[in-house]
Amino acid sequence: MSTLGAYFRLARVGWVLVREGVVSSLPSQGLPPSVGLMKSLIEPLARNHSLKQARSERLTRAVDRLGPSYVKIGQFLATRPDVVGVDWAVDLAMLQDRMAFFPTEAAKSAIEGSLGRPIDDLYSSFGEPIAAASIAQVHPAQVNGKQMAVKVVRPGVRQRFAHDIESMYLLSRMQERFVPSSRRLRPVEVTRTLEQTTKVEMDLRLEAAALSEIAENTKDDPGFRVPQVDWERTGRDVITMEWIDGIKMSDIAALRAAGHDIEKLADVLIQSFLRHTLRDGFFHADMHPGNLFVDSTGTIVAVDMGIVGRLGKKERRFLAEILYGFITRDYRRVAEVHFEAGYVPAHHDVSSFAQAIRAIGEPIHGQPAETISMARLLALLFEVTDLFEMQTRPELILLQKTMVVVEGVSRMLNPRFNMWKASEPVVGEWIRANLGPKRVVSDIKDSLRAVVKLAEAVPEIATKTEKFHGELLHMSEHGLRFDPETAEAIGQAEARHSRSGRVALWIIALSLLYIAFTL
Repeated sequence: MSTLGAYFRLARVGWVLVREGVVSSLPSQGLPPSVGLMKSLIEPLARNHSLKQARSERLTRAVDRLGPSYVKIGQFLATRPDVVGVDWAVDLAMLQDRMAFFPTEAAKSAIEGSLGRPIDDLYSSFGEPIAAASIAQVHPAQVNGKQMAVKVVRPGVRQRFAHDIESMYLLSRMQERFVPSSRRLRPVEVTRTLEQTTKVEMDLRLEAAALSEIAENTKDDPGFRVPQVDWERTGRDVITMEWIDGIKMSDIAALRAAGHDIEKLADVLIQSFLRHTLRDGFFHADMHPGNLFVDSTGTIVAVDMGIVGRLGKKERRFLAEILYGFITRDYRRVAEVHFEAGYVPAHHDVSSFAQAIRAIGEPIHGQPAETISMARLLALLFEVTDLFEMQTRPELILLQKTMVVVEGVSRMLNPRFNMWKASEPVVGEWIRANLGPKRVVSDIKDSLRAVVKLAEAVPEIATKTEKFHGELLHMSEHGLRFDPETAEAIGQAEARHSRSGRVALWIIALSLLYIAFTL
């Protein structure tokens, strides 16, 4: 029945997208003839007023009808321009994560259930909600006379998302099966990443841990901080943190009126992001203007740490070498790094890939730095990597998306913002420290640690090898066999899957016919 429900939900999603004109706005170029024919047949079913709206407005209306889970799905896909295309990623990024409030009593019940204490014992006062998103809403509260912000998970959102993600898995499996060219993008893996990141976002203890970690990393950084967490009043469904009195970075007029140095704020923002990425390997991956405030001291305060990204030591090194190669016009080295990292399959030619990279890099050096758009550069890079079958790297896509957003905020503050000049102090320092002699010393230390761990594991490896050898000998003599219960379970599962699939397809077909005739 789970598979049957997924088919029904997927049919509803398709119907909403058709009615709101989203399907009509899909490009027809490059579609298989059968898909193009189906698109032309269903386009007349779109509402007339929808066809007069911009594509971003159609998307917003469709997502509003589909519910909170699809706001989160749309925002996640906005981070994957390699999957949906740069233009669609821009439209999806415009989805507003603002939902209707749920009752305060429901929020209080969720807090008491999560923390196991009455609300009056936890807070001296607890106010009505002031902001609501797809996963949680925020309430003002006081603890011992101190103003706090309390974020509470929306009731039932986990169950709703669990049902909706089934439909996403079904769609991604169909995509991999029927659209071979999409397998390079690993749609099932993309869906799995969506599921994991959203589950993490729904556990507010993990957001609190992210805030704590970034607070430790940035305690000595100039001009940047995050709110402090009240761990006593934080659980799975609730996080209590410092109330931030500040001006949103999107309110340029208010920032100027308060006397803040707008151009300096733009530089501090990009430098802070690069420090977190290169130095710490841990960064806030949702740094849009609504999550960034400037307090009375001129310090940037970042909130809403539900989405974070991590880069390992090797990934940071590869990133720095690629960036440094573009700056110095060493395109051959940029290409070699892609192959060393395994980003591009080994059967491709390094020189040909370097030529393609040059086609991206050379226009950069012919323009004033303040006119170079990171979004445009990424669009060109995705086109090139598609030609060379570059496998999707979720951690790099999240980094690239966040970099585009942060650059956009900085340019909003300062239209003549020079990203390369602002970045140089941080990137240059990291390159000098990690791509020179210090790198050799660091690599030697890492190698010694690996050798010690390997030596400690030798006895266990020998035992497992001996056991595996014995099992192989037994299989070669007696063959591989299933016990009767296993064989019967496999047969029943296959039969059940086939029946449910056929029933689902018939029900969906009849439902669509009914809807069409009753319009």
